[in-house]
Formats: sequence, structure tokens, C-alpha cells
Amino acid sequence: MDSVTLPQLEQAINYWRNLTPSAGEDHRLCPEASALATPYALMIMSHRRELPTVELDERARAALETWAAALK
Repeated sequence: MDSVTLPQLEQAINYWRNLTPSAGEDHRLCPEASALATPYALMIMSHRRELPTVELDERARAALETWAAALK
């Protein structure tokens, strides 16, 4: 996967949220969903529709790749 769209990031975040629901009193996201939430928010704020995956950090890229593999 060379790039990711905003809807794809949202789907990946929801995948991780369903797999590992929020925990604790503060309803903290699991590490994978949290790693994807930052680029998701930045894309919304900067009005970007697509993001090259090389711009993701290692944790976000790994979470995205695991989500993509689960779709196959």
C-alpha cells in the first residue's frame, strides 16, 4: 500500500477499536488505533484526502498493514 485515504484510515481505526475496545475510565484507544488517530486528525485539519504511507510512523504503518491484511 503506497498511500492511504481518509476513509481507509477511518476503517482501520474502527477495525482496531472493534478488535480491542477502549479501556480504563478514560476510554483510552488501543495503541494501534491511537497510532492511526494522529495522521487521521492531521489529514482532516489539513484537508488532505490521501497520505503516502511513508509519512506514517512505524506503529501507524504496522497497524495499517495488519488491517489491510485482515481484509484479504
